[in-house]
Amino acid sequence: MENFAPDGIVQRAIVAIKAAVPEMIVVTDVCLCEYTDHGHCGLLNVGDPLPHPNLPEGYVLNDETLEVLGRVAVSHAEAGADVVAPSGMMDGMVAAIRHALDAADFNHIPILSYAVKYASAFYGPFREAAESAPRFGDRRSHQMDPANAREALREAQLDLEQGADMLMVKPALPFLDVVHLVRQAYPEVPLAAYNVSGEYAMIKAAAAREWLNERDVVLELLTAIKRAGADLILTYHAKDAARWIKEG
Repeated sequence: MENFAPDGIVQRAIVAIKAAVPEMIVVTDVCLCEYTDHGHCGLLNVGDPLPHPNLPEGYVLNDETLEVLGRVAVSHAEAGADVVAPSGMMDGMVAAIRHALDAADFNHIPILSYAVKYASAFYGPFREAAESAPRFGDRRSHQMDPANAREALREAQLDLEQGADMLMVKPALPFLDVVHLVRQAYPEVPLAAYNVSGEYAMIKAAAAREWLNERDVVLELLTAIKRAGADLILTYHAKDAARWIKEG
């Protein structure tokens, strides 16, 4: 599969980045959605006959997906990735990836788990740009209900028990309370928050209409994410924010 091929686009990108900027920390997204014709995060129960006749057609096959995720993570490590970040929200994905990495002598590669990933409407602009929206159904079977905050702590605990080195909450702004909950529960664990495409697009659109000052709003929202407890922030504002902070 292209997903874990040594000459796949992500693998070649890793090699090129590390060659150009060896000191840069490369973190890779480990998932299947961009490599399937259906856009879901795992293998599906499809075919004639169905692989699992007792399951509905189109059902995401969690366990079969785990083996593929392990192969993808190893291929990224072989290409030079410094950190792998599984984002598919499959049950047991961290344990499967940890086992695969260790078996391939990559026990030093840390895992940044998308432990708390909500089935959010804020992913829209990215899915449109990447053409990664599911062709049918949605991802609510494996991503979290936005109304549920308590599940975040259970998901985080499970991933830590399976070997996660860092945790992530995604999206960031609608779930600052969850970022804070996870920080309070696991004060020693590095915590990331993902300021996603929909959050970015709203500010860019409002700034284009001169409804707000882009610089001030971006720095305020990034400060809010940091204040909620994030150690790392993944954001499309990164280059602008770095320049603004440097300028003072």
